[in-house]
Amino acid sequence: MRVLLTGASGFVGRRLAAALLARGHAVRAPLRDPGAATPEGVETRPIGDLAGPVDWAPLLAGVDAVAHAAGLAHAGPGLPDVLYDAVNRDATLALARAAQGRVGRFVFLSSVRAQSGPTAAHLLTEADAPAPTDAYGRSKLQAEEGLARIPDLSWTALRPVVVYGPGVGGNLATLLRLARLPAPLPFGTLTAPRSFASVENVAEATVFALERPMRANGPLIVADPQPSSVAEFVGAMRAALGRGPGLVSVPPGAIGTLLRLLGRSDAWERISGAMAASPQALLREGWRPPVGSTPEGVRRWLAAGSPPG
Repeated sequence: MRVLLTGASGFVGRRLAAALLARGHAVRAPLRDPGAATPEGVETRPIGDLAGPVDWAPLLAGVDAVAHAAGLAHAGPGLPDVLYDAVNRDATLALARAAQGRVGRFVFLSSVRAQSGPTAAHLLTEADAPAPTDAYGRSKLQAEEGLARIPDLSWTALRPVVVYGPGVGGNLATLLRLARLPAPLPFGTLTAPRSFASVENVAEATVFALERPMRANGPLIVADPQPSSVAEFVGAMRAALGRGPGLVSVPPGAIGTLLRLLGRSDAWERISGAMAASPQALLREGWRPPVGSTPEGVRRWLAAGSPPG
C-alpha cells in the first residue's frame, strides 16, 4: 500500500512513517521544508503552506490511503482562531475532497481536545457529546464534522490524548527536565486520573486504521490502556532514570499559584485535574497496543535515549 503521509517530519509523523515502512508500505511525504528529517525510505515531495491553497492531485497520484498528521499543534493562547481553522479544518477538508473517490482509506490525526477541554469529570468515551473549549479543539472537531459530510470517503478520526515519547516537547519535556533534577519534586498530590498515549501506540493505531477499515466512519480515542496520573508519570520517569520517586506533597493551590505567577496557568490547568479517556472502542475493533501501560511506555521512551533537557 502506498500512503500519503502529511506531517512526516513531526513528532508523531516521524514515528508513523517508520511504522508504515516497517510494515512494508510505501510512504510519500509532502514537506514544506525540503530539508526536514524523515526516516530513510520515505519519498518526499515539496508542498506549500497548508494555510494556503495546495494542489493535492499530483501528490495523490498512485496513492492507496492517506494519513493526515500535519496540522497546527495546540500552542495555548495567542494564535488567532482563523489560523487554527485554516490549517486544522480547511486544509484537512481540502485534502479529503481531493482524495474522495481516489483512495481506500483516509485517517485523520485529530485530538481528544475535539471532545473535551483540558479536564473531564468522568471517563471520556466517544459516546460523550463533543465539548471543545478552545480554538484548537474546535478546529479539529469541525474537521471531523466536515469529513462526515463528504460522500464516498472511508475515514477515521483518531483522537489521541497527551502523547509522549522520544522528541516530545511542551509540558512533558518540562516534566522530564524536572525529573532529571536531584531535588524532590512537589507533585505528590497530583493523583487525579489522566490518560497518556505512547507515540508508539499512536503510530500503531494509525497503521491499524489504515490497514483495517473500521465498522463505521467516525472518531476513535487513542490512549494507553489504563489512565495514570501526573504523580505516577513523573515517578515512572524517575524510576527510568535510576532514582526513587522523590515526590513530596505540597498543597495543589501553592503549585497553581506559582505557575500562574510564572505566566503558566495553562500548564497548571493541564496537569492538575482529571482527564481520563477510554480506548475501548478502538480495542473492540481489534487494535492491540504495543505498549501495554504508561509506566512501560515511559521506560521505553527513556531507554531509547531522550536528550537532556
